[in-house]
Amino acid sequence: MKIFVTGISTDVGKTIASSIIVESLEADYWKPIQAGDLDNSDSHKIQSKISNEKSQIFENSYKLNTPASPHLAAEIDGIKIDIKQIVEPETNNHLVIEGAGGIFVPLNETDTIIDLIQPDYKIIVVSRHYLGSINHTLLTIEAIRNHGFEVAGIIFSGSENKSTESLILNKTGIKCIGRIDEEPYFDQNVIREYAELFRENLLDL
Repeated sequence: MKIFVTGISTDVGKTIASSIIVESLEADYWKPIQAGDLDNSDSHKIQSKISNEKSQIFENSYKLNTPASPHLAAEIDGIKIDIKQIVEPETNNHLVIEGAGGIFVPLNETDTIIDLIQPDYKIIVVSRHYLGSINHTLLTIEAIRNHGFEVAGIIFSGSENKSTESLILNKTGIKCIGRIDEEPYFDQNVIREYAELFRENLLDL
């Protein structure tokens, strides 16, 4: 199974969600594009938060120095992102692919994150409650569907908002994989606990 993790915006909890999914399935992990924080990248964070010994962390296709939109970060580095050079790693294991920001984050003048999604990927959207998040969540799901894909599941991250969550689930008909509370910290033990909670729903995708 190949799972593509995207978010309704930046900083909504994609990497924590990805670490839970990786731990739950003992899956491999790949972030095609990392922009900024190269010494403490999302790949490093995943590695530090999982405790199983099976998962493999694959190298980024592009490592960009500036914490900015990939198209701008690449321009500052004097390169251009070519999605033909973004080749999915080969593995016989489950693979979790983490996007950057939302689905329409630009990679170059023509391509965005959604252009990395392949027909065999199961898409999980991470939604976090804030003013405007219902709109951003519904727009993200609608855009994914307009591109010919379906959303396999949604993960809610942060403080619970039952009204918002039930509205989104009822309006879209999408399965809720689970919710990640506003924890004081996320270490291997906390990630493992969520992994166990989410496992059944993930295996049913």
